[in-house]
Amino acid sequence: MKRIDFIKLNALAGIGFSVMPFEYLQDNPSKALLTGKHNPYLNTSGVIHKAVYQPFVKMREAALKAGLDIQIVSGFRSFDRQLKIWNSKYKQYQKQGLSDKDIIKKIITYSTIPGTSRHHWGTDIDIIDANVEKPNSDLLLEQNYHGNGVYCKLQEWMQTHAHEFGFYLVYTNNYHRSGFKYEPWHYSYKPLSKPYLKSYLKLNHNDLFNNENVLGKNYLDQNCLMSYFQSHLRGINPKLLP
Repeated sequence: MKRIDFIKLNALAGIGFSVMPFEYLQDNPSKALLTGKHNPYLNTSGVIHKAVYQPFVKMREAALKAGLDIQIVSGFRSFDRQLKIWNSKYKQYQKQGLSDKDIIKKIITYSTIPGTSRHHWGTDIDIIDANVEKPNSDLLLEQNYHGNGVYCKLQEWMQTHAHEFGFYLVYTNNYHRSGFKYEPWHYSYKPLSKPYLKSYLKLNHNDLFNNENVLGKNYLDQNCLMSYFQSHLRGINPKLLP
């Protein structure tokens, strides 16, 4: 999966961190923040939440001692950015003659409906190891994180140590888990994303796409969204559920 918002970690490492009341960030996230419309708590590079910055740096420093250089290739993603991804894929599958229902089913294999992405919060990151040569294929593929994949050592280290810094794999390799496919590159900062998800699930989602140019939104009725919220938004690592 290619990401145009590729981030070099050496630039991120020099960015400062401003302290703010963590309880406020947990208990009072606005709808605009939760849906990617406005997030005032991003670090100055706009990559991750300020409350996530220091834990991430500590995790990266620990990984460096093991010969791994954790690099973020996708962090915060706005509603507009997710909308572009969604509509681009929608048009692509539409040209193939798929129905609205089949298009949406295909897109949500990996991609979220705009306004529902965990990346909107600044708590979630997609990562690679910058100490190894990049594969000729797309970076974010399962094959790169297992077997002889270039990011296999990163995946093994994260599985063992990420939780020590508050980070957990979101879409686990669990046959019984519903929702998005397994993503060995996608981690979330649990101390913040867990209460954010709790707040998100309380929102009224019926007006989520009002005045938004989301292709196929006419199919995204209440029943469709209820099923999506249950299978995809809740179909995650149980340790991240509120």
